[in-house]
Amino acid sequence: MAQNAQDGAMRRPLTNGSPVCYWHISAIAEAEYNVPDTTMSGHMDAQFFLTKEKNFIPHEYPCRTQFVSERRGKRPVIVEKQEPSRIWTPFGSPRVDLSGFWFRATTVSAWAETRIEAKAAGTARLKLSCCGGAILFVNGEEAGFMSVYQRNFETEQAFEVELKAGLNEIAVFFDDLAERDARYFFELDYCDGPEAAVSLDVPCESGPADEIENMLDTMHFEQPAYSSGTVAFHCPQTVSRDLDVEIMVAGDFLAEEHDTFTTRLPAGSARLVVGDVSSFHSDFRHFDVRLSAGGLTLSRPFTVEIARCEDQGEPPESLDARIDEALRHVAENGYADAISALARLGLGQGDARTEAMISVSLPKIENCHDCADFHLVPLLFGRIRYGDLLSEEIRARIDAATLNFRYWLDEPGNDVQWYYSENHALLFHTAAYLAGHFHADKTFVRANVTGAEQSARGAARLRDWFDHFEKWEMAEFNSVPYFPIDLKGLTTLYALAHDEDIRARAGKAILRLISVVAASAHHGTLTAAQGRSYEHTLMAARTSELSAIARVLWSRGYFGRTFQTLPQFLLCLRDFDLVIPEGNGDTACMSGAGGQEWTFSQGENRFAHLYHYKTAETAMGSLARYRWGEWGYQETVLQLRIGRNPDAQIWVNHPGEVIHCGFGRPSYWGGCGALPRVHQYRNLAVVLFETHEGQPDFSHIWFPARAFDETMDGTHFACARSGHGLVMATGTTPLLPVTTGPTAGMEIRQNGRKTAWLFRLADSGEVEGGLAGFCQRFEALTYALAEDGTITVDDPDYGAVAFGPDGTIAAEGRSLNPADWTIEGAIRRFD
Repeated sequence: MAQNAQDGAMRRPLTNGSPVCYWHISAIAEAEYNVPDTTMSGHMDAQFFLTKEKNFIPHEYPCRTQFVSERRGKRPVIVEKQEPSRIWTPFGSPRVDLSGFWFRATTVSAWAETRIEAKAAGTARLKLSCCGGAILFVNGEEAGFMSVYQRNFETEQAFEVELKAGLNEIAVFFDDLAERDARYFFELDYCDGPEAAVSLDVPCESGPADEIENMLDTMHFEQPAYSSGTVAFHCPQTVSRDLDVEIMVAGDFLAEEHDTFTTRLPAGSARLVVGDVSSFHSDFRHFDVRLSAGGLTLSRPFTVEIARCEDQGEPPESLDARIDEALRHVAENGYADAISALARLGLGQGDARTEAMISVSLPKIENCHDCADFHLVPLLFGRIRYGDLLSEEIRARIDAATLNFRYWLDEPGNDVQWYYSENHALLFHTAAYLAGHFHADKTFVRANVTGAEQSARGAARLRDWFDHFEKWEMAEFNSVPYFPIDLKGLTTLYALAHDEDIRARAGKAILRLISVVAASAHHGTLTAAQGRSYEHTLMAARTSELSAIARVLWSRGYFGRTFQTLPQFLLCLRDFDLVIPEGNGDTACMSGAGGQEWTFSQGENRFAHLYHYKTAETAMGSLARYRWGEWGYQETVLQLRIGRNPDAQIWVNHPGEVIHCGFGRPSYWGGCGALPRVHQYRNLAVVLFETHEGQPDFSHIWFPARAFDETMDGTHFACARSGHGLVMATGTTPLLPVTTGPTAGMEIRQNGRKTAWLFRLADSGEVEGGLAGFCQRFEALTYALAEDGTITVDDPDYGAVAFGPDGTIAAEGRSLNPADWTIEGAIRRFD
């Protein structure tokens, strides 16, 4: 099966046990799937993500129940192939992965087609894996189907098929019911069979097709993040002909807008310029890069943070001026939605642009999209506080949407809004409480109660929510994306609650969350273990909403484009007498000598114990004795920063999937497929991974070399300096820096089912000889594992440090036990 460069096929060897990775993929056929309105039972489940079986979330909605009753165990319902089609190339992923986010229950289906070229006729065993249903066709004949349809839970089935010598046409139809975040993929493995290759037909010669694929496989952004200059890709593998380039740039999955950049890349060019930083919104951005030549188009997604720091400049000196700056930034630069509209209303701008923003959010509320509560709460704030600035027409539409909304599980509906997490529960109850009071004598359609009754229900549920919060605080602990969501509800209550006890409890909760952020922050940037994280919240050091809050409160940070709570928070500061203690600023932005240790617990029954240590130059936070060895979800178990550059950060994880920019929970960077054993004492940490069968067989760290001022590395270590902060990461197996592809120069791996990492931080004033002296001092640092499970580290500064199998710590004459840590926590200062 020698490859002919003229035959218009991408050929790849297909060894036994390997996946079939090259396909023609149709567009996804989508149809909204509605069931009769019905109520649901249940209540807030603050521990929903503590998965018991793999990453499976157990709550089932009526739409899934009906869908399963119609289709499980039956042949999937074939849907015609949709255009346009595209070519799927793997870039290291074994799956064809079309995962995404659907805001209402939606049936999704697609076709995938390829060819297997067999050297001789014979029987082959193929294994098909997916979360929904699939039908396998070989040479036009149906080989079998699978149809379990368990939401986001992968199943597999093997098929024996007969291959003829030469080309065999392979097709897969795959479908599912998409609800919110949906794992929509399939994988076809060639378990065994005749000697074979994948031979995907392409509309050009194979040589150019291979060149374009190689370019996409190896290219990467020139910088790990951008705050000035030119956004451009480095392309180590060039092509021999000119390419047409189209790049679609968008925000996260909640954002609907996108920009398109087109250019032409000359043959042999190793640099693809997209544009100056000023050409982009200040935000974490997704780049879908499409390269075309000779009728062929191949594509791949990339992500990077773009922060327009030079445009924003230094924060104003006074708090009042910073509040005004922030309100105006949201009003002018936030996404077009009810949140930005609220900022405009707070500035007295009740104009057509403001109402157009509201009109973007209203369909989400009117149709009970998932995350509609994110829009409804700020919309109610604007309607109640600033209704006189709005036209009668838009007020009437807001009121109709409010009265027809579904506020909780016990009201009839057929939506897939996520009610169970603590952040959503708070917003639903806040909305019911305030909307009911505002429309006290009107009927709320779904509940069939008066507004007064709806408000009373909301008040009772809010008081229950506060009872839980005040006892256990956040299950989604320390989470960059979920602090703002909780603050969205709390600030709205602080401003508008008509019951003094609810307003007072909201105010107390706001102060507590800000104090937690301050204690976990390194110069204003949250740096800690997190209960739920995403790639876009880990990498976005400058444009996260917490960065904007830090800019307002502590004069550190910048603005992005995505906001959940900032307008409400600002209005509470400006108009409702919210006062944040000044001492939080000293905690968030430490200066001088010494360090701070903070130990605390979070979540129901204190299921998460957290350790945090920071100095003026270093910060590191981790999870103590947390679900060792279990399947993970979105937990980031350790994160650190050094110096004053917020991009000079490291975190460690075991990827939940190998596709970049995916929607998995856990994903490549966000969360952990297998949760490791983690210990930390001050500037020292040890992390031990042991993965499960079928999971990716490596762990890795985010190590953005270009973000550091200086780096050094060896076979088993990588060191870096940023400002006066120093860090060393060591491994028990050789460290493998990734040198090509999206994370080139930003990722270091260790291969194997069992891997271990050791991290050591220091201030430059603590060691002689700069980075080289630091490396020399700690290069031999390692750990020993005793038969009883105790890990010991002989640290040059701390002496013998013992980490017990129960999570206890013994060091420097001290003993720490996570089981003793409280929700309130304890802070210790070191001179």
